[in-house]
Amino acid sequence: MMSGRPGRVPLQFLPDEARSLPPPKLTDPRLVYMGFLGYCSGLIDNAIRRRPVMTAGLHRQLLYVTSFVFIGYYLLKRQDYMYAAKDHDMFAYVKSHPADFPEK
Repeated sequence: MMSGRPGRVPLQFLPDEARSLPPPKLTDPRLVYMGFLGYCSGLIDNAIRRRPVMTAGLHRQLLYVTSFVFIGYYLLKRQDYMYAAKDHDMFAYVKSHPADFPEK
């Protein structure tokens, strides 16, 4: 596991280096899925509280959708940063050990 990576700051959700990465697109299927989960959680909330499922609390459903998309956006941004950091470490290892990885 790469938890001992030099320069790693523990307990920081999104480091400053993540700003150099391109942001996730708003039409990313994962973000759309998170918005759909927010909508479904609003419907489930209405069902649990015995309100009309589809029509009660449309503002609440909109709040759930936007909050889930907002949280999903930053989770995707963190995921992209983690993958970029792992790729950077992997390519640095391959570059520093050329005998182990011959060119084809």
